[in-house]
Amino acid sequence: MSTPFPIARRELAALLRDRREALQPEEVGLPPRIGHTRTPGLRREEVAALAGVSVDYLTRLEQCRNVRPSSQVVRALSRALRFDDDQREYLFALAGHRAPGRSERERVPAGLARLVVDVSPLPAMILDYRLDVLAFNDVMSALLLDLNLRPVEDRNILRMCFLDERFRNFYRGREDVVRGAVADLRAAWAAHCEDGELASLIAELVHGSEEFARYWKSREVSVRARGDKPMNHPTVGPLTVTFDVLNPLDDPDLRLIVYRAADAVSQAALDELNRSSDRFGGRRLYSL
Repeated sequence: MSTPFPIARRELAALLRDRREALQPEEVGLPPRIGHTRTPGLRREEVAALAGVSVDYLTRLEQCRNVRPSSQVVRALSRALRFDDDQREYLFALAGHRAPGRSERERVPAGLARLVVDVSPLPAMILDYRLDVLAFNDVMSALLLDLNLRPVEDRNILRMCFLDERFRNFYRGREDVVRGAVADLRAAWAAHCEDGELASLIAELVHGSEEFARYWKSREVSVRARGDKPMNHPTVGPLTVTFDVLNPLDDPDLRLIVYRAADAVSQAALDELNRSSDRFGGRRLYSL
C-alpha cells in the first residue's frame, strides 16, 4: 500500500491544474488557438515556458509527485498563471513558503492610513517589515524629531537609530530599544532574505554602524507586540511611552504602532507635543 500524499501537496497540484485549464492563451499574452482543441485552457508547455521551468517539472507538480517547489518557482508560477494577491498567498502557503508582500499598487490601504489620523492625539505610525515608516500622524512626527522633514528614503527606524546622531541619546536604555529593533529585523529577514532592498539596507547599516553590526552578528530574534520606550526628547524632556503593535489580516507585513503615555509626566509631554502640532494645523497624515 502506497503512502498517501500530504493534503497540501494534493491541493497544490489540483490548484495548478485547475488554474491552467481555466486560462485561455489570450489572457496570458499568447495568440488564440484556431480550430478545435482537446486541451482545455493552457497547455503544460505554455505554462512551463511562461514560468521558466521544465515541462517535466510542471508535470510532476501537477501529478502530485514528491516535489517541493522553491519560493522562486512558486513566484514564477503565480505570475504565469495570473494569480491575484489572495490566490498567490494561498499557493505560497500550500508550497510551505511565506508569501512576499502584496503588490505595491497600494502600499498602505486607505482605511489603515486613515486610522493613523483617527487615533490622534495618540502618536501612531505604520511600518513595513524593513521598518520603513510608511505613514504617521502629526504627534508621532513631533515625537520622532520632525519625522516629516526627513527625506522619504531616510524614514526608516534603523537608519534613524544607528545613522542619525540626534538619536544617539534619544532613548533612555538605548541598548534594549535598538537591540530589539535589530532582533525584529532579523526575524523579518528570514522570511524576506531574497528582498534586494532589505539586503541593501542591512549592508548599509553594517558598514555604517559598528553597533548595528555587532547586534546583527549576534543573531538574536525577537518580535515585540508591546512594551515601553523611555525617551529623552529635546523639546519636552524625559517621557516614557508604552506601545502596542497591530497587524492587519490582509497584509501581516504591515504593522500599526500606537504609543500611549506611561505616566502623568509623559502624558504632559505628549500633550505639549500635541499643542505644538495643533498650532501648525494638526491631525495630518503623512504617507509615501
